[in-house]
Amino acid sequence: MLRLLKALSFLLALTALSVFITSCGSGNATQIRFVNAIRDDATPLDVEVNGGKIFTDIGFFGYQPSSGYTKTSSGSVTIAGLNTGTTTQVFSSSASLGSSQYTLVATGTITGTNGSAVQLLSIPDNNTVPTVGDVEFRVINAAPSTQNAAVDIYIIANGGNGGIQPPATIAALAYTQASNYITFPFNSLGSGYTMYVTSTGTTNPIFSQVLPSPTNSIRTLVLTDVQNGSSLNSLAVELSDLN
Repeated sequence: MLRLLKALSFLLALTALSVFITSCGSGNATQIRFVNAIRDDATPLDVEVNGGKIFTDIGFFGYQPSSGYTKTSSGSVTIAGLNTGTTTQVFSSSASLGSSQYTLVATGTITGTNGSAVQLLSIPDNNTVPTVGDVEFRVINAAPSTQNAAVDIYIIANGGNGGIQPPATIAALAYTQASNYITFPFNSLGSGYTMYVTSTGTTNPIFSQVLPSPTNSIRTLVLTDVQNGSSLNSLAVELSDLN
């Protein structure tokens, strides 16, 4: 009987340990990064997840962490942005986060009551290493000025002679949308690629941006408006997803 009780106690201990490890693992499996694209917010943001501060002092066009991701809880969570160092809430939004990596982007304006004009984009990432030699790009449109006029994206290898030629790499990307990941071979002709952003159906660039792209790299480009303005920023936030 004593031997049976000892065996039972050992089994219960193992079960408790398994539950503890599983719960810790599920809580840490979700990883996020946050981009502040709220164009009329002059005050940097602190960001809370379920009431716990996870990022602090993120200004417009800024992001955290500076590289990689930060672990947080999985499931249905509440994400709030507050003026840094205060309890003044700029926005609050719910998100459903699985065991994956996410790019969170706060966009819009704070002109609505209690930040109702701010939208929080919760976009799952896929940072699987590309095929040897390839590079990948993805674009997120977080520019409110494009609500009624989507944009086309052309990504062209530097050093070539083709120029901007339809079809667009990413066509008619609307506000709050994220493109798929687009795969390119490593550019042996020059230094990386250049992204051209145009009005949909045209080839006249609104702006262009050189995109250095080491082999086996992944980059996410976030389109924003100019701060306190109503037109596209001439520079996109460039996130280094991989390499």
